[in-house]
Amino acid sequence: MRGLKPAVAGILMAAATLGAQVPKQLSGFDSVVARAMKAFDVPGVAIAIVKNDSVVYAKGYGTRTIGRNEPVSDRTMFAIGSASKAFTAASLAMLVDEGKVRWDEPVTRYLPWFQMHDLYVTRELTVRDLLTHRSGLERGDPLWYGTAWSRDEIVRRVRFLKPAYSMRAIFSYQNIMFLTAGQVAAQVSGKSWDDLVRDRIFTPLGMTATNTSTKSLAVLADVATPHVKIDDTVRAVPYRNIDNIGPAGSINSNVRDMAQWVRFQLDSARSGGKTLIAANSFVETHTPQTIIGVNAEARRTNPFTHFSSYGFGWFLQDYRGREVVQHGGNIDGMSALVALMPEERVGLVVLTNANGSPLPSALMFAAFDRYLGATGTDWVDKVKQRVEGAEKQAKDAQKAIESQRVMGTSPSLALEKYAGTYADSMYGDAVVTMENGHLVARIGPPVVADLEHWHFNSFRAVARDRRLGKPFVNFTLGTDGKVASMKVDGFTEFVRRPDPADTTANVTLSESQMAALAGAFESKVPALRIKVDLIGGKLILSIAGQSPYTLVAESPTRFRLTGPPGMPGGFFVDYVIDNGKVKTLTLTQPPPRPTLTFEPVK
Repeated sequence: MRGLKPAVAGILMAAATLGAQVPKQLSGFDSVVARAMKAFDVPGVAIAIVKNDSVVYAKGYGTRTIGRNEPVSDRTMFAIGSASKAFTAASLAMLVDEGKVRWDEPVTRYLPWFQMHDLYVTRELTVRDLLTHRSGLERGDPLWYGTAWSRDEIVRRVRFLKPAYSMRAIFSYQNIMFLTAGQVAAQVSGKSWDDLVRDRIFTPLGMTATNTSTKSLAVLADVATPHVKIDDTVRAVPYRNIDNIGPAGSINSNVRDMAQWVRFQLDSARSGGKTLIAANSFVETHTPQTIIGVNAEARRTNPFTHFSSYGFGWFLQDYRGREVVQHGGNIDGMSALVALMPEERVGLVVLTNANGSPLPSALMFAAFDRYLGATGTDWVDKVKQRVEGAEKQAKDAQKAIESQRVMGTSPSLALEKYAGTYADSMYGDAVVTMENGHLVARIGPPVVADLEHWHFNSFRAVARDRRLGKPFVNFTLGTDGKVASMKVDGFTEFVRRPDPADTTANVTLSESQMAALAGAFESKVPALRIKVDLIGGKLILSIAGQSPYTLVAESPTRFRLTGPPGMPGGFFVDYVIDNGKVKTLTLTQPPPRPTLTFEPVK
């Protein structure tokens, strides 16, 4: 692969800053790391291993930024992604100890405004459910990823996210529920989640470099750069601020600091001889809460497992007869893993600057085998084979999609007819415009994509931020032959907003002509009264409880109804005149709204 030489060469500069000798179990582990970095195209990695409450190994390998001589050290900062979830669970455990939170109380007790799509789930969902991925929701990650919405606004909008499963029926990974858990902690503690984890966890554990925002990285020198493989080439990409999903994944740290977190977990929530979480609450975080099915793929990943489950911010499984407590993290060009084997009093943290990398898992199994005295499994090769199999499946799936493409077709309408604003209650607006002869879609701040025609009314959206891929966009026409909706893979189906009403009059009426059209009118079914007044040379229609509307003349008896900015078109008022007087007034509205007929009030 192109662009990998600096990363591999950087291994020769591996920085071991421990004064102690490397334990015999880890003799030659450097070579395993080197092979893994080459096998999985990883520019840089840092590793710390804890045994019996001592940090016995802490090293950096490779480069912080591909193509540069920037050696990774054990102090290099990385994003830990979803490994942040265990910190949120631990902070809530502390609040449980203080009686401020109960695991099985409804979320609405702490956030009265909280609402799910289903009213029963709103009433029944508990704090325990928030931490265990059993809400029944699909992921809905575009709601937070790269958007400007605040934490509270994201939680508020989750009411529009339709469930994929029944509550507590199945494990379904869900970041927004962990954000909600963080907001519960903030509400009952009177501190932001960021301040809470800093004051109650980072500071007592001596995690002095650890922070909760990419904003804090700007002033630091020893920071790894995120990397993503695009078109088979590893490329450096900028950090993306994800503060709005903080409790689910925004922590940044280094392996020295994270080793203190591993020590804390292995020592049953004690630090410096002081217990920070009561035994019952701590045990709860490592107790299976949600069953995860162990399918064929899971057994290929870990052939020595018999069960898999989820605790509070931790995956729980067995490995060669031992319990393993672990959680990975993948966010914007970074991959991380924190793993514990409590019975052996051993744990590790692996931080990398490569997107979605399998390297942390391979090194976890390789390290655990050395402490268990297990031989015969080449985890780098084994994981490599699994990854290659998954890549082949992905390529085969892509070929299948390509084979289904119908060549020689054209969109049903001229391209400019697809332009417009499309809306969704949860994700907000998606705007499609014509630019330089092609369509461009904008969905929130992160997604700007050029639409390439695929076939019929389907397009492939080529995101300008190459990390976001090439999702398909399918337009659906309504019975009127106009575009009704736009379905975007990975998001939802956005409904097209009607075009704004035209406010240009086709004819000019005299003041006397308009005065003859003014008056009060009423309909029988439904019983409704409206009033038309001549004000400032314009006919103004008023309905109780609504903003006034302006009548714009298309003919002496037909008017377009316009109102506040952005009011859609399709509303018309038609007069029937008899002997110079209004006989009826008909209000026509866009379907499915009814057409109403009014008569003058006598």
